[in-house]
Amino acid sequence: MKKGIIVGIIALLLVIVGFSSVYIVEENQYACTFRFSEIVNTETTPGLHFKIPFIDSVRYFSKATMFYDIPPSEVLTSDKQNMTVDCYILWSISDPQQFYRALGTTAKAEERLNAITYNALKTAMGTLAQADIINMEDGSGRNKIYEGIAATVDATAVTYGIHVEDVKIKQFDLPDSNLNAVYNRMISERNQMAEKYTAEGNYEANLIRNEVDKEVNILVSDAEAEAAKLVAEGEAEYMRLLAEDYDTPEKKEFYEFTLALEALKASLNGDEKTVILDENSELAKILMGSLG
Repeated sequence: MKKGIIVGIIALLLVIVGFSSVYIVEENQYACTFRFSEIVNTETTPGLHFKIPFIDSVRYFSKATMFYDIPPSEVLTSDKQNMTVDCYILWSISDPQQFYRALGTTAKAEERLNAITYNALKTAMGTLAQADIINMEDGSGRNKIYEGIAATVDATAVTYGIHVEDVKIKQFDLPDSNLNAVYNRMISERNQMAEKYTAEGNYEANLIRNEVDKEVNILVSDAEAEAAKLVAEGEAEYMRLLAEDYDTPEKKEFYEFTLALEALKASLNGDEKTVILDENSELAKILMGSLG
């Protein structure tokens, strides 16, 4: 019975030793083997691996790309204007041994990346004027800035066993201290441009209006002259026709008689029925003759 207990204890120890001598590396992990606080091996291949039990320990680091949102910070442009930059970093561990020796934790890595990125942003923004940044509409220009900043940060971060995959600027903004002043200045500039365009438009409109008025006056004057000419020609033709129609004394006397009757008719249109005529007028003679 004692022999069975001893065998059981030995089997249990073997199981414990066996479990202590193996470790598993997953697809997205680095596994660093530590011996007396020093890294003696780094495994990057997924699967089952072995170590010295009770002496070696294993620490895992992620291979995955990590996202770090950097707090907004102020930078100075080439024309000495403050701007607030909000950006983020995509990074990963490229050398776990170097990463552990230089930083050790993700929190310290983010602190170091924050400082490195701020210095790169400060240098890059220091080459640009504030107006160029605000009016930057071409996406290719922004991409060149991002690529330059990412390359600068990556070149420094590699000494910490870190690979910086990308640096993206989410927003350029103005500090609260001068935001209203800049907006007011931009509004004033736009108002000045609007007033300039309005004045130029009014000037052009006056030129067009004056030219149209001139052409209208010419057309009206020509039309009135043509109308007067036509009226004169019509009256001349009318007189000619009258002269042809009343070319004998009898016709002339009849025409004068007709005109006298029309004049008499026009004078009797009102309420007054009394007509005073000179005894020598043709109309008086006609009327007196008709009464006799």
